Amino acid sequence: MGDRTVRRASLGSIVAIAVLTTALMPSATVPLAATPRSDPGWDLRPQIMWKPIPFPDLRKEQMAAYSQRHYGRRGWRLPDPAVIVEHVTGDSSFDSVWSTFASNARDLGEKPGTCAHFLIDTDGTIYQLADREVRCRHTIGLNHVSLGIDHVGRSARNVLRNPAMMRSSLRLTLWLMASYGIEVRNVIGDAESLESPYRLERYAAWRCMTHDDLGHREMRRYRDRLRDIARSNDVPVGPSPEWVDPRC
Repeated sequence: MGDRTVRRASLGSIVAIAVLTTALMPSATVPLAATPRSDPGWDLRPQIMWKPIPFPDLRKEQMAAYSQRHYGRRGWRLPDPAVIVEHVTGDSSFDSVWSTFASNARDLGEKPGTCAHFLIDTDGTIYQLADREVRCRHTIGLNHVSLGIDHVGRSARNVLRNPAMMRSSLRLTLWLMASYGIEVRNVIGDAESLESPYRLERYAAWRCMTHDDLGHREMRRYRDRLRDIARSNDVPVGPSPEWVDPRC
């Protein structure tokens, strides 16, 4: 993708930040409270551990200002997500990724820092890092309409060839699809974000910028498996993706 590509592997290089944010680590990781039976998809919910990153009022204010700059409308809430974006961390350590997200360090010169709503470790454990109702900065052009799922690994191959991680990823994604009425075509990889019909980026320098993890080839395999388990669980699949030309 040339100059428009920002490599996700930079997460693993912020060693100093990881050290500085060790003190921010929560004292314990606890199971997330059960989903109410009244919620759509309640019976599909996988086991999720709650390990939140700090998300105080200051970070929410930074997210609101970011949204104004990049989407033309101020806000930090995510009331009705329409897209699920899958990511690969580019790092083999859960703790260093968590610390990077928790640090709220500037990314591309702006705050808030990067984060994802969910982070799946190499053993398949699913952690929720932020409330689903909060915007996390995980995908350029889509943070205002999407939930982010990150996977600990140095490459897409690490994720796709890890049975425990894939089981958890597909189950988590299926639950979120059922909960929000999101069709398979709007479950995308980070590298597909430029072609999403939901993409919006007002900042000219970022209009054609994306990351290089989980492109069409990998995500075709992922979506094929997702369709199979969706059909077996009576979750609507919807039509195939309809990509837009980003003219980049």
